[in-house]
Amino acid sequence: MSRQKIVAGNWKMNKTLQEAKTLVDKIINQVNEFDEVTKIIIPPFPYLESIHSQISKKSNFALGAQNCHTNTNGAFTGEVSANMLQSVGCEYVLVGHSERRQYFKERDADFILKIKEALNNNIKPIFCIGETIHERKTDNHFKVITEQLTNVLKEFSVLEFSKFVLAYEPVWAIGTGETATSAQAQEMHAFIRNIITDIYDSSIANNVSILYGGSCNAQNAQELFRCADVDGGLIGGASLKADDFCKIIYSF
Repeated sequence: MSRQKIVAGNWKMNKTLQEAKTLVDKIINQVNEFDEVTKIIIPPFPYLESIHSQISKKSNFALGAQNCHTNTNGAFTGEVSANMLQSVGCEYVLVGHSERRQYFKERDADFILKIKEALNNNIKPIFCIGETIHERKTDNHFKVITEQLTNVLKEFSVLEFSKFVLAYEPVWAIGTGETATSAQAQEMHAFIRNIITDIYDSSIANNVSILYGGSCNAQNAQELFRCADVDGGLIGGASLKADDFCKIIYSF
């Protein structure tokens, strides 16, 4: 089975435009010829078009957005639609990130609409799921992940799901310096793949890329990426440093 290997850098709300352009130049210089991994840059909205111009002709780079709205257009001040993202070169969009769930109270119904908008505009959703520390300590983490996946994926056909990338984010390991062990990551990624088998079938499950998104860094990436069901990383803080991000990419 040869699944797509992906390292995606989610910059969140960081960098000025010039800092962003400099960072991308450094990344390109180090990994442009490394074709084995799809490298996705996910900057803040104002920089999308500029960064697209930097990476559009580079080897196996893609542009992603951190969010999109549930509607195509309209009176939604401050929001950005999927067709706007498509028009500036986005190929991917994050949906269901733990920070959107926590701070902006987004729920399954929102994610369904956002994913539909993304797919309608030929943008691949990176659908994020994950449990809190309380949910893990009370042994509810498998139940939570099952519900997060099932509630959303029941609305999508096999053909639609074939465009998805999944990202497992143990919320307790995001920005805390904590990281799930490689055994914990593999256990959950395999569990996720089993859920996909139940919803669709084993062939579909074995073809979807599942990224690890909990404080993956230059030190632990190689061990995590050795896991049979870990197909890459959704990188936060480490993606803001060119050397660290490139080391992660070369960890395969």
